[in-house]
Amino acid sequence: MPTIKILPHPEYCPQGTQVSAPAGTSICEALLDNNISIEHACDMVCACTTCHVVVREGLSSLNELDENEEDMLDRAWGLEPQSRLSCQAILAHEDVTIEIPKYSINHAKENH
Repeated sequence: MPTIKILPHPEYCPQGTQVSAPAGTSICEALLDNNISIEHACDMVCACTTCHVVVREGLSSLNELDENEEDMLDRAWGLEPQSRLSCQAILAHEDVTIEIPKYSINHAKENH
């Protein structure tokens, strides 16, 4: 079972942490299943960028980006070459290290 190392984030996991999840699980599902409340405003259907993460290690072990994810990522705050939407990034058998960006673009949150 692969391990996801989450680098420290002031809101979601200030000390950083590690979680494990079965291969075939999205990074977003794995985080939520382990009480890391990453935003996912579109309910994990690749229609927003609130679950954006930067994969610092293990990027090549994840599934390929599809065109929809690439289009959505173009709107993400702090986009980097290793950026993925965690709802679309599916774990294989290798460990990954991720960083959750400090900010996200969440229109629902901004309008309240």
